[in-house]
Amino acid sequence: MPDADSPTFWQFELPHTAEAVPMARSLVRDALAELDEPADRDTAELLTAELVTNAIQHTPGDQSVVLVVELLTGGCRIEVHDRNPAPPGDLKNPESDPHALAERGRGLVLIRALSSRAGYRATPRGKAVWFTLHPPGEPR
Repeated sequence: MPDADSPTFWQFELPHTAEAVPMARSLVRDALAELDEPADRDTAELLTAELVTNAIQHTPGDQSVVLVVELLTGGCRIEVHDRNPAPPGDLKNPESDPHALAERGRGLVLIRALSSRAGYRATPRGKAVWFTLHPPGEPR
């Protein structure tokens, strides 16, 4: 686990292009390497790629997306921010069920199946869609 002087979260601005997906995967892999008992890096990369792809597909123009990686005790929380204020069509209200994802769209179904929790929230510039992962073997 990073010591008290190490960053526990990173924020990256990604281009509104297909190149953002491999960039995001690499950034998540590098961030999770900081954990002593990491969440599943492959799963984190896959789910991050799904969120970044969705953000690029559903955000008009060339507006960048923002990736936030936060290290938790033995796990991580990953958010992708975009400037489209509309809630993701495949997410139910996370306030009533933070892990509720509808059955439409492969990416968000994967997030529901593989993450510990997932949801979205409004931001001043659009929205953030997020998921958390815990180390393998921990209850979800």
